[in-house]
Amino acid sequence: MKLLILGSGTATPSIRRLSSSYLLTTERHNILIDIGPSVVRRLIEFGYSINGIDVIILTHFHIDHTADLSTFLFASNYGDTERSEPLTILGGDGIYKFYRALRNLYPWVKPINYELNLINILKSDIQLFGIKIKAMRMNHNRESIGISVEGKKKVVFSGDTDYSKNLIKLSRDAELLIVECSFPERKLKGHMNLQLVNRITQEAKPKRVILTHLYPQWDEFKGIIPRPYLLAEDGMEIEL
Repeated sequence: MKLLILGSGTATPSIRRLSSSYLLTTERHNILIDIGPSVVRRLIEFGYSINGIDVIILTHFHIDHTADLSTFLFASNYGDTERSEPLTILGGDGIYKFYRALRNLYPWVKPINYELNLINILKSDIQLFGIKIKAMRMNHNRESIGISVEGKKKVVFSGDTDYSKNLIKLSRDAELLIVECSFPERKLKGHMNLQLVNRITQEAKPKRVILTHLYPQWDEFKGIIPRPYLLAEDGMEIEL
């Protein structure tokens, strides 16, 4: 698998960082985790087409994680090449209601020539393309989930969350943990700082940790980020 960081930022507008979004590619399939503003454009920028995305996972329904879903679905019908391959969208509680509301607002996103599968991943683990996708509830919104994607190696995405024992369970012995760390020191409800990420890392012991969902305060941070941490940057690629 290979991970491409499409966006490492937040809802705060930034030239340096798009809202958090990630593309996980296998030998034959592409999985998109969150799809905030301008992610469709960013996919094209890095040489991917929307018709090449097989799965979209929504960690929660905040705008900075879902805003470009309508763009994606609209272009699947009316882009240069009409989509014909199935698309699967995974989310937590409320995923069906969320999609219905989106379709009521934008009726043009209803699939024309392809099959759309909506799945509440909290109901059971998902096996797709020879990989296992598992979700657990996180401490952010009611519908918020963190996910693990496991093939030969396990990759975990925290989504937005405060300190969470579920995240520790999900991340235990992962090859890579992509974890929200909104601020170096400041503590904001529903989000983590370095101190809390340290607690997660010490208990779960992932091999590598990428800090993401970074507010602009990180651009002014002068401290040392110890191993196994790496600060996310848009366009960063990680081989797994």
